[in-house]
This record gives sequence, C-alpha cells and structure tokens, in this order.
Amino acid sequence: MAKYSTGGVGGDSGGACELCGAEGRSLETATVAGARLEVCSECVEHGESDSHADDDRTRERRRKAAQNAAKLDDARSVETDWEAGTDYEDDPLPYLVRGYGDRVEEARQAAGLQTDELAADAEIDEDDLVAIEQGRAARANVGGAAIESLEACLGIELAE
Repeated sequence: MAKYSTGGVGGDSGGACELCGAEGRSLETATVAGARLEVCSECVEHGESDSHADDDRTRERRRKAAQNAAKLDDARSVETDWEAGTDYEDDPLPYLVRGYGDRVEEARQAAGLQTDELAADAEIDEDDLVAIEQGRAARANVGGAAIESLEACLGIELAE
C-alpha cells in the first residue's frame, strides 16, 4: 500500500519513495496531487508535468476552443434551408384548439384523402401536414398560412 508524505522523509538517493515507500532507489522531485514529493522512477509517472509544458498545453487547448467557437459562430451566421423558407415572424402560428391534430386527421380521412393529396390540395408541404396531424405544429415551425389553408380545404376550425 502506498505511503503518503508528511513532509519529513526523502531527499537523498538512500531515502524511501514518498509515494510508494520503496527504499534504495534513486529519487527525484515531482509534484503529485499538488504536493512536491521525492519519488522513485516508477512513481514519477504519477506526477504532474512541469509548469511550462502545462502552460503550453493550456494555451493550445484555449486556442482550439477559440477556433471551435469561431466555427460555431460561422455556422450560425449561414442561413439554413428551414430558415430560408417561411418567415415565421410574418406568418405566425395561431393558438390552436386542443386536439387539432386529431381533428385534421379525422377530417382528411372523412374526405377520403391521403396526406400527399391533402397537402397538394392545400398547397402545403406534406411534412407540415404530418406534423400538424401529430400535434407538433409549433415544434415543426409550421406557419399560420398552412393552418388557414387546411381550415379552408377541410371546412374545420383549428385556431382559437
């Protein structure tokens, strides 16, 4: 079992390793868990590297972190496909009635239409129609125009 230094042992090559207690080995000074100890060659690997190397590694990590942050900022500034379509500030989703998805699905089925057929009739994207039927219109960023178009096509009320 490893011994831990109390500060009074070691210093010369005849002393014991302050980490493992091995005697008769050559010792060198190392920082282990913040403490400066005299340790044998086997225990020196548990020590922290010198501060200059740490500073270099820290600088390198910070440089890479800054590069990654810059890449994220660049990626955010590029307009994505979903942002290029509808301007959601000009086409806000209205407050929808409870169970609006079921209401749309029932009306579509009563009309004998498949999702692709209703989407074509309402001139909306089929993915938006599916999102509406699944009750996730807000999460899918469906615009208010799609809701209005479905209300007109199916003769139902979806907005409060």
